[in-house]
Amino acid sequence: MDTRSIRASLLLVGLFVALLVGACLPSTASPSTTSSGSPPASASSSDTQAVPSSDASVEPASQEPQASDVPVDSGGAPSAEPGASASAGAGPAAACSGTDKNREFFTAAATAVKWTVDCAVLPSGWFVESGQYRGSGGGWVQIAYKGPGGARLELHEGAFCTTADGCVPAGTDSGNAAFGAATGTLVKLDSGGWAIVVDRGKAVSWLIVGTGLDQATFQRLAAALVVVGA
Repeated sequence: MDTRSIRASLLLVGLFVALLVGACLPSTASPSTTSSGSPPASASSSDTQAVPSSDASVEPASQEPQASDVPVDSGGAPSAEPGASASAGAGPAAACSGTDKNREFFTAAATAVKWTVDCAVLPSGWFVESGQYRGSGGGWVQIAYKGPGGARLELHEGAFCTTADGCVPAGTDSGNAAFGAATGTLVKLDSGGWAIVVDRGKAVSWLIVGTGLDQATFQRLAAALVVVGA
């Protein structure tokens, strides 16, 4: 056999071997392309909401009763004249100035606490400005009235103060004065105005503060305070 025939035979043998080896090797699959347009699970989304943590260290919500607001006289309705009769549904707070809702506020407050609640009996031209009461922690009632010419009265009752001065504005003690049926200390305020405090410094106390009033008018209004009974 000549050289050319030998080379042709070797070429055929090599081609056969290459074909045989290729048939035995595993095929490599190309990556498939998903038809879904959704982003991968690891991608973040702006509207994703985190699952709330159930952290055992978080204290349970307090069951303490929340403070309740006194309804403000709607439309600037004036307080009733002293001695004027309220509606039959006003209950134990019938003498209190303001609307029926104001009187209902005092009735609820008196029911929620264990000490005497007083309310104001004011002449025409006075309005309930704001107020709240709380029945827990000893309880307290705080309410403000506004009157003619910028006059103002504030009532603070119950466990509203934790200091020995009774939370009385700075002033000079000026003898005794009536706080409704009780007797307290009259204080001439340094800032102008007057205050009367009962049981100053005790766990439960009573305070009335008046501004824009002369002494005689203030003491008359303080003496007219009435007890809201059960």
